[in-house]
Amino acid sequence: MTRHGKNSTASSVYSYHERRKDAKESGYGTLHERLGADSVKEFDCCSLTLQPCREPVITPNGFLFDKEAVLEYILAQKRENARRLKEWHKQLERDEKEVVDKADAEHAAKVRKFTALEGTPAHPGVRPALDAYDLPGSSKSTSDDANKRKRPHGDDDGERLSNMVGKKSKQLPSFWIPELNPTASATKLEKPSQKVVCPMSGKLLKVKDLMPVNFTAITDGDDKTKSISKKTRYMCPITHDALTNTSRCAYLKTSGSVVTMSCVDQIIRKDMIDPINGKKLEDDDIIELQRGGTGFAATNQVKAKLSRPVLELQ
Repeated sequence: MTRHGKNSTASSVYSYHERRKDAKESGYGTLHERLGADSVKEFDCCSLTLQPCREPVITPNGFLFDKEAVLEYILAQKRENARRLKEWHKQLERDEKEVVDKADAEHAAKVRKFTALEGTPAHPGVRPALDAYDLPGSSKSTSDDANKRKRPHGDDDGERLSNMVGKKSKQLPSFWIPELNPTASATKLEKPSQKVVCPMSGKLLKVKDLMPVNFTAITDGDDKTKSISKKTRYMCPITHDALTNTSRCAYLKTSGSVVTMSCVDQIIRKDMIDPINGKKLEDDDIIELQRGGTGFAATNQVKAKLSRPVLELQ
């Protein structure tokens, strides 16, 4: 934190500008920044590469992609889905093997227990001798009871109070011994979805739903300058209005052309006929093109926010 006396202020309180300065230098507090024009995607740029499209295609939701980029994205998503599905099948195989191994271990334990109890039967005609510990009042039993009374409660080999000796040393975890620390169980994988979703809308994305887009280039007589270097590259084929991020645009499925929304509202919706090829239009044939935004707050979110830890002053 900077010193209040070195901030060149005559105020007697900790001002807002000092707080912002300290938050920026200390790494605490939420930072706000207004986005500039360079941070906004143009309407005719690919949503993946953020570059002007060489072969533009559009989704039913109005998002523009370059055909090569979106096909590479779909293939990458399918490979990733196949990899996740393979890992999920391996997990199922491991779970099945664990269940079989557990059942085999339980069966083997039962067999050993049965063999230990019934494996050495008494000789016929001979009465098994009773253990001296089982005879009440015997000298051996009396001495053992006396030793137990001398020892503290729970101090026998089977039931000790300490977790570090006896059978409990291998059963209960210990913080000080790494081998006895409890380990977290592996995260169970859910069955992955094999669907490819749009990176912008999150909805299902199919190759057959991609539609080619025909932009109408502006004929300004400048053949030396490339179209990619021009700020305004395309126009409405009907009204000849320039297409920019500040103007709402619409895509016509019948002709694949991009026109302004004002042209759609004032001309096309009266007869619902495509002026380019004269075909009949339906409401679903008109798709509004998603824009990257402008510098106006009413068009898009022009502020970026970075949330960081809050510095609590005491």
